[in-house]
Amino acid sequence: MNKVLMKKYLRNFFIEDIGEGDVTSESIFPFKDKSKAFMIAKENGVFSGRQVIREGYTIIDSSVEVNQLINDGEAVSKGDVIAEITGSSQSILQGERVILNLIQRMSGIATLTNKAVATTNSDHTRICDTRKTTPGLRMFEKYAVTCGGGFNHRLGLYDGVMIKDNHIAFCGSIEESVKLVRSKLGHMVKVEVEIESEPQLIEAIKSGADIIMFDNRTPEEVERFVEMTPKSITTEASGGITFENLREYGQTGVDYISLGMLTHSAKSLDISLNVNK
Repeated sequence: MNKVLMKKYLRNFFIEDIGEGDVTSESIFPFKDKSKAFMIAKENGVFSGRQVIREGYTIIDSSVEVNQLINDGEAVSKGDVIAEITGSSQSILQGERVILNLIQRMSGIATLTNKAVATTNSDHTRICDTRKTTPGLRMFEKYAVTCGGGFNHRLGLYDGVMIKDNHIAFCGSIEESVKLVRSKLGHMVKVEVEIESEPQLIEAIKSGADIIMFDNRTPEEVERFVEMTPKSITTEASGGITFENLREYGQTGVDYISLGMLTHSAKSLDISLNVNK
C-alpha cells in the first residue's frame, strides 16, 4: 500500500471517530501511564493489515510500541496473538476501534480470496478483484486481495481502459470504441473489451484489444472462447461465478477470473483487542 495515502486515510478515519477527543478514556486514564494490550484472532483465517496497526498507532501517539507477531498473508488460528501494543491506556483505546475495523475487514477479504484461490486450484488461472469496493477503502481492500493470493484488476477508471456493454451501445461498435481509445491514449495503457457473444469476440480480436473479458458466459463457452483467442491476448471471465462453479471455470484455460464478491461480500474476520491474553 502507498504509505502516504494510507496515512492520509487513517487520519481522516481517526478524525471521524475521535473528533475533539475521547471523552471516556481522557476522563479515566492519565496520558503518561503505561499499559499493554493484545490483538487476538477470534476465528481462523488469513491476516491482512500489518501496516495499518503500526501506522495507525504512530498517528495516535508516536510513543506507542507495536510488536507484530503475524505477517500479512499468514494464516491465523483462533486464539493467536496478532500484535502486542504497549503505551498509554488512553492512546491504545483511542486507536482501537478504527484499527480493528480496518484489519477485520481486510483480513476477511484476504480469507475469502484465499478460499477462492484454493477452490480454483489452477496453476494457470489467476483470481482478481473488481472495482466493486467500499468507497474510501479501495486501497485497503485491494491490498487485502493480494494478501490472500489474488491479483488486482485496474485500481480505478484512471489506470486502464475497459470498454463495457454501455460504452459499446453509446459508441455503436467495439471496433469504433477501440479505434477512438487508441487515437487518444498512449501505448502504455492497456485496452480491455467486454464481450458476450462469438461475433463480439471476433470483432474484439480484429480491433486489437489487449484483454478480452467473457462476461456472464458458461464454463463451456469460456473454454471455447479461450481456444478462439490468440495467445497474445489476455483472457478474463467474469459474472455469474460462484464457489459452486469456480473450479469448473478454473479448468477452462482462461487467464483471469475476476470476482466482485471478494470485496463486496466478504465477512470481516473477528479480531479483538484485550488487556489480558
